[in-house]
Amino acid sequence: MSELHETRRTAPPSRTQAKVLIPDEYPMVSLLGSRDELLRVIEGAFRADIHVRGNEITVTGGPDESGAVVRLFEELVEVLRNGGELTPDAVERSIAMLRMSSERPAEVLSLDILSSRGRTIRPKTANQKRYVDAIDRHTVVFGIGPAGTGKTYLAMAKAVRALQEKKVNRIILTRPAVEAGERLGFLPGTLYEKIDPYLRPLYDALHDMLDPETIPKLMAAGTIEVAPLAYMRGRTLNDAFIILDEAQNTSPEQMKMFLTRLGFGSKIVVTGDVTQVDLPSGTESGLRVVQSILSEIRDIHFSRLTSADVVRHRLVSDIVDAYGRYDVQKQQELKSVKQQRGPRR
Repeated sequence: MSELHETRRTAPPSRTQAKVLIPDEYPMVSLLGSRDELLRVIEGAFRADIHVRGNEITVTGGPDESGAVVRLFEELVEVLRNGGELTPDAVERSIAMLRMSSERPAEVLSLDILSSRGRTIRPKTANQKRYVDAIDRHTVVFGIGPAGTGKTYLAMAKAVRALQEKKVNRIILTRPAVEAGERLGFLPGTLYEKIDPYLRPLYDALHDMLDPETIPKLMAAGTIEVAPLAYMRGRTLNDAFIILDEAQNTSPEQMKMFLTRLGFGSKIVVTGDVTQVDLPSGTESGLRVVQSILSEIRDIHFSRLTSADVVRHRLVSDIVDAYGRYDVQKQQELKSVKQQRGPRR
């Protein structure tokens, strides 16, 4: 980065000192945080001494650690240059990207997907950026991963942008109305009122991205449609951005039915979490099956997100990992029991 002037010297033999000069147009509080909260995140992540004097930062430590801290400050300044805001979460994700990914944090955190109602929707992890890029490049994209990884939210932001840029004429949002431990028949109200709770998360996301006053008008005109998956049968969907959410709760037959609705000028994004299947016992998830059926077809892409991509409360990532370990343990115990019983005669 041309505006960050860095000099190095060795002192003592195995330690390197680097000086980073932050351009005057960026207040140090925006880089280091209120009461140095961002600086503390950085200090806790690296085995290096970091000293700040004015707009000069001195980093002393092993060559690898010092170099990583310098690169981090360069990336953070680039985020500020592109209009991004630094938070402890953003800094932690930037550190993780530098250590585990080939993606530059500034490119990830500065990618504007949609600006709406005073805020900008951007990816927050390298995997999320790859997922968003895949939606641009492919006609059909599957976003598979645990809760909180932004699968549906990012897809909806791309759909709204495509509509605004007149790349499509309408947005179609759909979900299977599958009971998650509750029975629809026992819920009060009409069929629409019973189904509405299943679609409510899609409405909530729409309200984050569009002026709430315009949504009823767009829905009345058919520009935006939110409907249960069963309503897709028998249709051909042209010039549309179509999102199937909670796809783990489709049967293989339903998944085939949905994917074959694809018409000219349309794009499909399918999202789901194969660890949260609510289908009746014995019914296979269409989202699991489709991965082996379509994995080799061109212009169909599978994006897989993990607990590292969870953008909700940090405990959500820990919860996802804990349940994953629990599932593995139960499978191992079940396998052990079957081996002890031996083959059936």
